[in-house]
Amino acid sequence: MIQARLLFGCLLAGVLPAAQAWEYTLIAPDKPVQNWSISSDRLGLRDGLDFSVGVHRLSGGRQEGSVLIEIDTGTLQLTVVATRGMNVLRAQAGTLRLGWDSPVREVVNPAFVNLESRGGLGWLEGFNELVARAGFEWVGHPGMDRGQLLTLHGRASYLPASQVVLTIDEQPPHRISLKGVLHEEAFKQANFRIDTELVTQAGASSFTLHDRLTNQGDQAAEYQVLYHSNFGPPLLGEGSRFAAPVREVSPFDARARQELGEWQTYRAPTPGYGETVYNLYPYSDDQGRSLAVLHDRSAHQGVALAFNVHELPVFTLWKNTDGKAQGYVTGLEPGTSFSYNRSLQRALGLVPRIEAGGTRDFTLEYRLLPSAAAVRQALGQVEKIQQGRPMRVQEMPLAQEPRASENGAAR
Repeated sequence: MIQARLLFGCLLAGVLPAAQAWEYTLIAPDKPVQNWSISSDRLGLRDGLDFSVGVHRLSGGRQEGSVLIEIDTGTLQLTVVATRGMNVLRAQAGTLRLGWDSPVREVVNPAFVNLESRGGLGWLEGFNELVARAGFEWVGHPGMDRGQLLTLHGRASYLPASQVVLTIDEQPPHRISLKGVLHEEAFKQANFRIDTELVTQAGASSFTLHDRLTNQGDQAAEYQVLYHSNFGPPLLGEGSRFAAPVREVSPFDARARQELGEWQTYRAPTPGYGETVYNLYPYSDDQGRSLAVLHDRSAHQGVALAFNVHELPVFTLWKNTDGKAQGYVTGLEPGTSFSYNRSLQRALGLVPRIEAGGTRDFTLEYRLLPSAAAVRQALGQVEKIQQGRPMRVQEMPLAQEPRASENGAAR
């Protein structure tokens, strides 16, 4: 049975009491995962802010043993995969969905995925999330780097959480926090701890992700991170549009260069299309805050993704407007790096290092835009950050990958 612990906080050196909170350990090394749920009703709350959280262990097929944590704010339903990097599988508010329809229908357990299969593209055998973490030792296309085979986008998305803790504030607006701990460790290689947190609240139509990377080793190490934020219909369709304050845009490869003039707009599902990818350097405000927006053709609904360029300085726009059965999807991807193999990104200054014992923080906010007014407001924020500053269009790719990586399936 999952036990609750009532937490007490204090402010001003213990003089003023802060809000109390319930804490539940959902996953820990010393206890088996079990189906479980809690709700505002069961907690005896009667303030009209209804919410619930549930834990479900899946069975059958390749999803045997996968663990889902479902959060319903009363407005937004979120699903987190505890066994897959604490990734966000999907989000839904009424008829507005954040996520996409991948050919991978199961929530695949990492035990059934070999990242080195398909020439290093095994990552794709489970890829179906709304938010999928790439990193933290490396990101990018598979290939050799300093004698080591790097598989597609690293291991983070296939790391099961070793501990997951849920915290719910007793007082309105009932902040809901879901924390997970990931370990990316190998003898004589990476020694990383990743503390993840998803935060929302009762009635909210938004959520925030905060990750803290800690280098537990005794020497500095390279790291990379990229957040795949993937959207399909109803936000993605013919005439849908992407907007962000952009300092520079360039095509990822020769294929993307052919369509550089339409990099911000989308096509209808086109069987055999494959993908085009664009590298962006975003502008930000004085605090480093930037914003990306995707909206439908009519600009009546969309999503806004906020991030900080001091943490995530570059942005990848992935346009996979292939046929529906193949996976009709676009990716909005803030990161420390682009999607080239790591061996090509050192020259671009996009393979940062973290000192021994050091930490790095990454924060992203996802906000639903359910109306034309909400879309206009978000686009106004983009224009305010741009402030009329010029956007440079760089026609040549920043790097040249071997032809073997240009196979239309390397995302």
